[in-house]
Amino acid sequence: MSDNEKVVARFNDKRLLKGYVGKFTGDSATVIIKEADTGREHVVPIEDLKAIFYVKTFDGSKEYKEKKVYGPGKKPGRKVFVKFLDGEKLVGFLEADVPPDKIPSFLKSDGSKKGFFLVPVDTECNNARVFAAWNAIDDITTLP
Repeated sequence: MSDNEKVVARFNDKRLLKGYVGKFTGDSATVIIKEADTGREHVVPIEDLKAIFYVKTFDGSKEYKEKKVYGPGKKPGRKVFVKFLDGEKLVGFLEADVPPDKIPSFLKSDGSKKGFFLVPVDTECNNARVFAAWNAIDDITTLP
């Protein structure tokens, strides 16, 4: 991950913050986001977030319908289906290298990690990757 990646942070209370994030591994209790419009730095508690979307552009496309189907040959990581508490669903690949015997424990947050990274299955969507906060997840399922 490089410094100053474009992100859209979505908060549990529906707020959005568009900006840039430096090195963030998901291990800390906060993330620093430099607001795109003002340059102001925000120290954001992970517990306040739903997810951090690493985006190609800040605007995206409201008309674009993200594909939620795995294509043949796409196997960069373990396939997952994530449902957030607000009903939004993501389909993607875990960035973490989780062996099959460790999946049950990974799917239950032990508090040491505040969330996890995934790469959306649709490479054409605006999201390059997503940090999903454990506290905002309703369900996560691994797929074959």
